[in-house]
Amino acid sequence: MIIINVWDYSPGIEAASRYIHSLWGREENYNFYHDAISHSANDENALPRFYLMMDEDKICGCYALLTNDLISRQDLLPWLACLYIEPEFRGRKLGSVLLNHGVQEADRLGYKKVYLTTDHDSYYERYGWQRMEDGFNLFGEQGRIYFYTID
Repeated sequence: MIIINVWDYSPGIEAASRYIHSLWGREENYNFYHDAISHSANDENALPRFYLMMDEDKICGCYALLTNDLISRQDLLPWLACLYIEPEFRGRKLGSVLLNHGVQEADRLGYKKVYLTTDHDSYYERYGWQRMEDGFNLFGEQGRIYFYTID
């Protein structure tokens, strides 16, 4: 398994955008995802960044590092978002591999904390993430905010 920047995905940015949108988007917001991904950083030191986990030519998961995950706490960054493992690859702790990669990338970029928002309970705590407080998404719904402190 390897983790690549979407810019290194051989089928191209359009295919990477379609994949990530299929997991996290709605029919009416494809342009949002495509625009965000196609303008994502191909620069080693900038955000946002989108990643794919590959098993040879097959995508088995993804995640992103963003300046904001569409939550009210815009004073916090970076955000680890879009974490997903394909069902056939689950149970192998690949989510933790992507989380660790995200933390390492944030550290490399000079950040000392990484944030995420979720409605999951007990998953992120297993990997050292701590619950911070709640924030609000664009629809006014509350979401849990977690952080990970980089040593």
